[in-house]
Amino acid sequence: MDMIADVLLVAGAIGAGFYCFVLARRLSRFNDLEKGIGGAVAVLSAQVDDLTKTLQSAQHTASASTMSLDGLTDRAESVAKRLEILVAAMHDIPTEPVAQPSSSQQDTQPTAVFRRHANTSNGDAA
Repeated sequence: MDMIADVLLVAGAIGAGFYCFVLARRLSRFNDLEKGIGGAVAVLSAQVDDLTKTLQSAQHTASASTMSLDGLTDRAESVAKRLEILVAAMHDIPTEPVAQPSSSQQDTQPTAVFRRHANTSNGDAA
């Protein structure tokens, strides 16, 4: 009976050793930096660094755009105030129509006369 127990114990130890060997190989493939999860973690880490740089650049650009828009908004508000003043000043203009010049004044002004010459049959202008 001792002999059977020893054989079973050795078989169990050999089976456990083989199982540990298989697990060690799987774990080494799992942590491989080229193909396994280790490689995926390394790639994701590099992508996180790239995204962080891109985000910082986007934040810088957004803050510059915000400053530019603030300046443009201030200019637009000042122009709007000036337009309001001009529109208010338009109410001060008299609504009476401007007097048309009399017909005697129109006759004294020279008028330009433009004439078109007809083409002759040989193509020379008259």
